[in-house]
Amino acid sequence: MPLLNKLRTATPGSHGGDPASRSLTRLRAALTVFFALDGFLFAGWVVRIPAIKQQTGASESGLGLALLGVSAGAVVTMTLTGRLCRRFGSHPVTVAAGVLMSLSIALPALTHSTFALALVLLVFGTAYGGINVAMNSAAVDLVAALRRPVMPSFHAAFSLGGMIGAGLGGLVAAGLSPTAHLLTLTGIGLIVTASAGPTLLRHPSPARLASPDADGPRPAPVAPAARLTGRTRRLVVLFGVIALCTAYGEGALADWGALHLEQDLDAHPGVAAAGYSLFALAMTAGRLSGTALLERLGQTRALVAGGTTAAAGMLLGALAPTTGLALLGFAVTGLGLANIFPVAVARAGALAGPAGVAAASTLGYGGMLLGPPAIGFLADWFSLPVALTTVAALAGAAALIGYASRKAQVPVPARAA
Repeated sequence: MPLLNKLRTATPGSHGGDPASRSLTRLRAALTVFFALDGFLFAGWVVRIPAIKQQTGASESGLGLALLGVSAGAVVTMTLTGRLCRRFGSHPVTVAAGVLMSLSIALPALTHSTFALALVLLVFGTAYGGINVAMNSAAVDLVAALRRPVMPSFHAAFSLGGMIGAGLGGLVAAGLSPTAHLLTLTGIGLIVTASAGPTLLRHPSPARLASPDADGPRPAPVAPAARLTGRTRRLVVLFGVIALCTAYGEGALADWGALHLEQDLDAHPGVAAAGYSLFALAMTAGRLSGTALLERLGQTRALVAGGTTAAAGMLLGALAPTTGLALLGFAVTGLGLANIFPVAVARAGALAGPAGVAAASTLGYGGMLLGPPAIGFLADWFSLPVALTTVAALAGAAALIGYASRKAQVPVPARAA
């Protein structure tokens, strides 16, 4: 039996000597490594931002403009990466972006001016945006082949990688210069890419194996960008807006959560710093259990439940009168937001392939850019607790949009054909 037919008929529980199952298992492991590497490298860079700021002599506003280079490079590249994935395949693009991200992470430590920092961060942002679209596109194809909603597990690996990268970065920050630290991350990134990359390069994406004249039942189709209908485009944008609502909350809590705890609730600085860690830990736990949750509830109910939970949690986190209750609210918010972004990107990819992943990711990361400055302006006009309630409002909006899109015809991999 040809490999394509084996991939189509393989079920999640078929292990043992089935070469198709082993191939899918290897692909899943390799993709998981790339998701973890992405989070690890990005977090490693983030913890060295204060040292890079001092090295370049950048002011707060200058650093803010330089950091926009990461965002600008990522957002611009995401759309282009969708086209590259359609032409060359998501697996080779993932590996190439992994190499570029590993190399470019060392560049900020070599700069000594704000302008130079902005330029190299454009390169780093390009790699970051490219690997995110490419590996999510590869994950969408693999989810369809596995016929299980395992997308949250990949994003859990990203979260775990970020926690490890931030933790190790904090430990070595006092003993290693930014140059030594980031060059070490370059070496780690290249070694990991060289280890996991060949698996992706040897095994084509299951979606690319499909051909119009192939025999046997076909997996759920992914719409090519050229044949997207107006309704499909609107649905992709809808799922991108859901991703935006989630990423807005992540960005807002990352930049303003600790300040809210310390400034508004008089929390100890150590406790305040632990607020985002608790949020990130809860999000990781939620993503690790995401596959089981999606299999039990389905995508629509998981979106609605997640958005509702996050809205309630953030209202508690923003308006609670005590630090303990606020921390509980942060944790509940993390659990609620955990699987919304992965599901939104997966549904957009199931509709429109790499173009759908690129569109949803671009909107999603746009929300992460929008969140921190929006919270800042609202805090100036009203107060920080009131500003943080916008996270609850957008989480509730994500739940409403998810419910409104319940009849969208998206291939659901959770059910075997």
